[in-house]
Amino acid sequence: MAFRSALITGASSGIGEAFARGLPRSTALLLAGRDRDRLSKLAQELTSPGRVVRIVTADLSDDQERGAAIAAAESAAVDLVINNAGVGRLGRVIENAPERESEIVKVNALTPVEICRALIPGMLRRAEARQNQPEGEPGGRAGIINVSSAAAFGPMPFFATYAASKAFLLHYTEALAEELSDRPIDILALCPGATKTRFFERAGIEHLGFSMHEPDRVVREGLQALGHRTVHIVGPGNYLATAAMRFLPRRIVTAAVESVTKKWS
Repeated sequence: MAFRSALITGASSGIGEAFARGLPRSTALLLAGRDRDRLSKLAQELTSPGRVVRIVTADLSDDQERGAAIAAAESAAVDLVINNAGVGRLGRVIENAPERESEIVKVNALTPVEICRALIPGMLRRAEARQNQPEGEPGGRAGIINVSSAAAFGPMPFFATYAASKAFLLHYTEALAEELSDRPIDILALCPGATKTRFFERAGIEHLGFSMHEPDRVVREGLQALGHRTVHIVGPGNYLATAAMRFLPRRIVTAAVESVTKKWS
């Protein structure tokens, strides 16, 4: 983990905060999120001699604030990007607020695309420059972790837009990794299942009915998988569930998922 500088979106809590804590102390951080107070507290805690931790308060569904976060990352010359920010909303599509449905797509799908397109060219130039030096420098590769979801592997009635946005991010990441497979950058779609974060409360989900992983586990497996595979599903249970969603008839999958998501409210 020789990254010099990392951007983490959705860093004020949950998986994003765990990534900030899980990266080596040698990695400078740019923490992006909506909650300035939580970001400031985390930055103060993680700052140490020789390590700079900056924050950028941004609602990534807003064009201007998303642009400001990207500009801050360009200025920080990041070589690791963790697109972790995500939102969802339980309910029928036609009953959810239109602006909420749009927000899900902007944060979960549009934001990672814009961040990747804006930052990857510079990340590649810096990585290649380090590799081309006479003796080479450590950290001659860049990295992207796009946090997708186990929900990306099948349709999810009552959670339709969230699951579809994560499916987009999964497919986008796999394709991007193949396009850049001959360049000095490692790209990973990290697919956790239910994780102990504030996500479910914000999404309007009260009762999941099954156990959840700790954010630290998601981060640990994600950092270990980066550079070794393109897709990583956290936990054997989630792996089996996503395999079933891939291979069973779609109608059966949709009906089975609906029977679960109806119980969440």
